[in-house]
Amino acid sequence: MTELSTIYKLSLIAVTCFIQACSSSCPVLECWFVQEKAGRGGGLTGATTQEKSLLHIRTDGQNDESQRAPKDINPERVYSVIDPAGTLCHRSLNPPRGSVTKPQCEINPFLPQPSSLDWVSSLTESGLSPVYLQAEWFSSAFQGLNEQLGISTITRSPTGSKEHSVILSVTTKTVSVKSRLGEPVQLDCGFWINPSSPLYGAGFAVEWRYQFRGRGRLILAYDGKTDRLADTQEEGATLDFDALHEKGNASLLLQEAKVLHSGTYICTVYLPHLLAQVALDLEIEEPPSLSIHPSTLPLAVPGQTINVQCEASGFAPLPVEFSWEIKGADGKSKTLDSFSVTGHRQAWDRTFSQTSRLEIDTSKLDLGRGGELTCVAAHAGGTRRTSVTLNVIGFSSPSIEDSMAMVGVALVLYGLIKFVSWTFTSSGSAEADKQDKKEK
Repeated sequence: MTELSTIYKLSLIAVTCFIQACSSSCPVLECWFVQEKAGRGGGLTGATTQEKSLLHIRTDGQNDESQRAPKDINPERVYSVIDPAGTLCHRSLNPPRGSVTKPQCEINPFLPQPSSLDWVSSLTESGLSPVYLQAEWFSSAFQGLNEQLGISTITRSPTGSKEHSVILSVTTKTVSVKSRLGEPVQLDCGFWINPSSPLYGAGFAVEWRYQFRGRGRLILAYDGKTDRLADTQEEGATLDFDALHEKGNASLLLQEAKVLHSGTYICTVYLPHLLAQVALDLEIEEPPSLSIHPSTLPLAVPGQTINVQCEASGFAPLPVEFSWEIKGADGKSKTLDSFSVTGHRQAWDRTFSQTSRLEIDTSKLDLGRGGELTCVAAHAGGTRRTSVTLNVIGFSSPSIEDSMAMVGVALVLYGLIKFVSWTFTSSGSAEADKQDKKEK
């Protein structure tokens, strides 16, 4: 077991490696400062206020004398944020000047307090509230451009100061993840603790929770101080504990992706009296398998109606969009719209299946000798196609090649008839001559 003194030894190096692609300068971030309104008598009404604010990000404590608040921002809401790890200097938080799209940012007042959760309570078992906590604390959430990055920070500011220091940051590089069924999945989550904070080396805890449509469950919880996993660990979910202690890598590993894994995952990192969390979305996208029934179509004649169905199975999530097309002997494709779609059905593994039924009236289609019938299923996981051959006989408009062949056959038949007729005629004449000679 790695000793507690080495828990965070490489955390600063790990985060520094993570931001190697950062821009050379740290951003000035426009943020929303959100807080609850205080009701009469000091109570909380639950209503919130929202103000524009400005965060000047720096990696050191040097003051920037050029900081000025825009006219639409209250000078009291302009802050300096010192982030020694440089996590907030990532390029996705620093768009080019004049860019219309901007990163998302929200800052809220934060109240440090102990947690009663079994896997967190060991961090505050002394029951004492350190003098270090007597300051102003803030929780901030950031999302980079194009969902490249999600960050949550806890910052500390001496009372009355507008200079915030990052004490804890939790980061994910996989804000949105897509996976196929059966594949291993890694949900990224990393954390950094300020080495200058008294909380550095005081222990940590990690928790992963799952949420989907208002329902949630605990996936995994780990007390890093006592090296203990909670009893509610979900099957197939684990952490890399060496990387967790050595590098602050709290990524969740799912051994085999299933449909039931689709949803929102929340990675929470606890320090004594503090916590920060990031949310990630996982979508399991499995394209459908297609099959046409009957797999071999019977010969058709003009005016005949043929019923065909196409089944899409084993896909997730909903929906799937069906279409049909046929390519004639001339190579031209036509879209068919005389089809219907059944309701979806769900299998034991939570994948879906659905069927499209097509009715082909050969009298309404100029198919010639037939063509290639194709069923197309468009899905978020990919478009799939399957085809079957349709043959039409006795068609009313033969091709030039067929017409020439028919003329050739007719000529052969005519010649054969003439030959047989001449043979019988010649044979009859010979017999008549013989009879005449006998009579004479």
